[in-house]
Amino acid sequence: MAEADRRHLPPEEAAFVAEFLREHPNWLAENPTLYRVLTPPERVHGEALADHMAAMVRAERAHAAAMTERADGVLAAGRAAASLAGRVQEVVLALLRAADPLDCISHEMPGILGIDAVHLCIEAAYPGTQRLPPGTVARLLGGRQVLFRAAAVDARLLHAEAAGLADHDALTLVPGEGPPALLALLARDPAALDPAQGSGALGFLGRAVAAALGRG
Repeated sequence: MAEADRRHLPPEEAAFVAEFLREHPNWLAENPTLYRVLTPPERVHGEALADHMAAMVRAERAHAAAMTERADGVLAAGRAAASLAGRVQEVVLALLRAADPLDCISHEMPGILGIDAVHLCIEAAYPGTQRLPPGTVARLLGGRQVLFRAAAVDARLLHAEAAGLADHDALTLVPGEGPPALLALLARDPAALDPAQGSGALGFLGRAVAAALGRG
């Protein structure tokens, strides 16, 4: 609808709107979001118009507060994602320095990431890893690179003796040649493995581990 059309309704439409509001005096109060699109009167005459002006102000303030809250949430998520990305970078540096990548994964990585445990899980028998039955990686990840979970399924299989520490975990594909593998990260604090932080950093971590292990 053009701006001029919004300002000047045809007489028959204006009469219909006026009659509708007379027959339903509470309708605007029951639909307060409409106050945001109404043009306020230039002068206020009487308490009824003053009430409508106040309702319009309240609606605009509520909208502004909601937008501020949404912006704060987006900024917080961005800061959390940046924080996780920074920790992953520290892990990659630790992997580059490590003489034994498996030892780095099990002992250094949890502290750097601020979580409780990390295990390399692989569908083969390798010392220092969690052995998985064939098909487990595909079953758990379902084609995804990263999976965040609020309730750790197959906890004992993935997290070994750390299984009882927490329920929140994240599974990250370790790609490349060789038997299917994944990283299993476990945390008591759900914020440490929050899906809102994004999966990109953890996906990169999986690729870095694959490179450190020489998986091609």
